[in-house]
Amino acid sequence: MLKTKLRDHFVRPSEPTRIKKVEVEPTALIVFLSDGRVIYTPLEWFPLLDAASSTQRENFRISPRGIHWDELDEDIPIETFLDDYR
Repeated sequence: MLKTKLRDHFVRPSEPTRIKKVEVEPTALIVFLSDGRVIYTPLEWFPLLDAASSTQRENFRISPRGIHWDELDEDIPIETFLDDYR
């Protein structure tokens, strides 16, 4: 029988978690992370995005630090999707 310790099941990733892909739905942001997680976040958490047109919402770029909308001057850091601070 193989014996393992609890800490053997918690391996720290070798690369920092990054945003790989973002989809914008009418009521949510769907964020795909490099570690395989998919985060659904309501747009109502981000009033500026919630009030923006669908065209404005779709015009974003992904950076190492998060998601940025130039036209809206809005930044959402990756920590928003990793931490449970809302």
